[in-house]
Amino acid sequence: MEATSIDLLIKKLEKAPQGVLERVIGYVDALVEPTIKTKPYNLSATQQQILYGQLDSDKTTYTDAETLYSDLKNKYEL
Repeated sequence: MEATSIDLLIKKLEKAPQGVLERVIGYVDALVEPTIKTKPYNLSATQQQILYGQLDSDKTTYTDAETLYSDLKNKYEL
């Protein structure tokens, strides 16, 4: 990045609210940090088998998330 680009970024962020600065810092941190290739969780062998079994399941039997949400709203009158 050229110095002029950094100066422009500094100028734009000088009067930015704290929330904006925190979001920018989080974004930059995410770009700079190496990609983590490990799972942040551990599955038992049984759970892993269930997941593998779902890979080849018939997708036509699934319920669309928007339809499910709409049905639940109607059911519970939300």
